[in-house]
Amino acid sequence: MSLKVIGAGFGRTGTLSLKRALEQLGFGPCYHMAETRHHPDHDAAWLALARGETTDWHSVLTDYQATVDWPGVHFWKMLAAANPDAKIILTVRDPDRWYDSADQTIFRRMREFAKVLARGEDGTIWPPRYAHMRMVNAIVTDGAFGGDLSRDHAVSVFNAHNDDVCASVPAERLLIYRSGEGWDRLCGFLGLPIPQAPYPKVNSTADFNDQFPGDR
Repeated sequence: MSLKVIGAGFGRTGTLSLKRALEQLGFGPCYHMAETRHHPDHDAAWLALARGETTDWHSVLTDYQATVDWPGVHFWKMLAAANPDAKIILTVRDPDRWYDSADQTIFRRMREFAKVLARGEDGTIWPPRYAHMRMVNAIVTDGAFGGDLSRDHAVSVFNAHNDDVCASVPAERLLIYRSGEGWDRLCGFLGLPIPQAPYPKVNSTADFNDQFPGDR
């Protein structure tokens, strides 16, 4: 199956809400990092892609019509080139508010994971959990941010990424989108009628941390 929508925005920019919205509009299933909970075997495939050991993304995304969030966003250019008819959606957010959210959720988990590895305690983590965190570390911490999750560096990377997407994608193929904008611009971009149901609003910082209270 070819991808019809490719999300190019970093995690913590309303990507899970966008996943739900796209699926409601008929672009389902849509891949998001949350999918790895149901498909733990995907972690090894994404890690191999991150390490350059393969370019075969089809084995993971063959049944999906759309992708948002990490890990897919790390490979958005490759996916966009391989699916030339797919629309690109760049989810954006105030950079400092984005960092605050990422720091309290994704980055917090990655720092805890790094502490465990530094203490040589990886054997205490449930093996599937360890494999997942290793993949996230390779794609997010090292791949996106070069191992530096400090505010100034991460915000700089965030802004540079968004600028690169805007410079790389033709305007007619790209929607720059804030989830708070609701259905109007999203449906207009995709050429679809506006649903009667409210635009999804999920995965706040509190929601995220309730799901992942700790990595040990």
